[in-house]
Amino acid sequence: MDHRPHPLLLTGAALLDPEAGTLSPDSWLLVEDGRIAAAGRGPAPDTPGAETADLGGATLMPGLIDAHVHATAFSADLGAAMDSSPFYVAAYAASSLGDMLRRGFTTVRDVGGGDWGLAKAVQEGLIDGPRLMFGGKALSQTGGHGDFRVPGRHGGSHACCPGAGAVCDGPVEFRRAAREQLRTGAHHLKIMLSGGVASPADRIDSVQSAEDEIRAVVEEAEAANRYVTGHAYTARAVNRGLRLGVRCIEHGNLIDESSVRLFLEHDAFLVPTLVTYRELARQGARNGLPPESRAKVDTVLSRGLDALRLAHEAGVNLVFGTDLLGAMQHHQSEEFAIRAQVQPAADVLRSATGSAARLLGMEGEIGTVRAGARADLIVVDGDPLADVSVLAEPERSVRAVLRDGVLRHGALGPR
Repeated sequence: MDHRPHPLLLTGAALLDPEAGTLSPDSWLLVEDGRIAAAGRGPAPDTPGAETADLGGATLMPGLIDAHVHATAFSADLGAAMDSSPFYVAAYAASSLGDMLRRGFTTVRDVGGGDWGLAKAVQEGLIDGPRLMFGGKALSQTGGHGDFRVPGRHGGSHACCPGAGAVCDGPVEFRRAAREQLRTGAHHLKIMLSGGVASPADRIDSVQSAEDEIRAVVEEAEAANRYVTGHAYTARAVNRGLRLGVRCIEHGNLIDESSVRLFLEHDAFLVPTLVTYRELARQGARNGLPPESRAKVDTVLSRGLDALRLAHEAGVNLVFGTDLLGAMQHHQSEEFAIRAQVQPAADVLRSATGSAARLLGMEGEIGTVRAGARADLIVVDGDPLADVSVLAEPERSVRAVLRDGVLRHGALGPR
């Protein structure tokens, strides 16, 4: 792989700034020490010692951020992972993360499956993948969305996939589990607030985790200067979590106007994951989704776009996420085309760049082409600001990927 030395001067670019919603042709950008040193339009500055690459008019934009992945989820039958080898799971995760990077994702947030070891492997270059922001084990009550045991199975608390779920009951157990995730360096905590699709023993409309359990997790996150994200679908579950201090909601397909008001009141974030329901409906059965889970897909599939439209029109903080499992992860980038049915291209781009960076506590560090940010960049054929769906076909559109100023995929220069 071509690892280009620093400094690196990229010229002949159409520079896309998602924050401003602008595309500036005939632009240049200078990378030094893994960060964006400067950028501008017109003739590039004289930079002695810099290696120069002419992008030939291609779009240069921030690397993408997916805020809802499960890097270790090799099957849609999440209970099957309880009997899997951790070596197989790690090998799968390495392959999955490499694919994400090649699609243009330079940072991902793992909300159940990835841990400190996987993040360290990426950081040290043992795995060539996106920067991994992990939450450790997702916290769930017995019989909740993080408990993937079928009714006849007993024991085995590490549900979802090895190391991904912690089954807790009572505020003491939830608090201890939260501290354990934070001890490993977790960037956030995740708690199950409602039933889900992939879990066999609960209903979508169930409300999970008692109020004192939720408060315990929120208190521990705030004490560590971290935040809590919650899995929830219905307005009842979402609203309860937001009132108790949960900072972000995953999914939210069944929210209503009361939910929107609470999102705005608390400056909270919503991470819809629409592509996963489409793919679960299309191919969940052949990818291991159990029958009892397949029966729940339609409940959330039909309402997903309506919830996205409601949140978008109200000005809720929307962040890009996918939540794909197993072989369905190949459809990650198609979330862009789905969201484009409801949102303008500029807003979809912000959800996968600046808005996601703010959720992750990395505003100004990633998701931007401004000076001082990490040089997480992708070179794209086409104009995503005019048609964001070009990103839905990364094998055609994503020409090169840089993370921390290092070329990780593709080649620089005109095609």
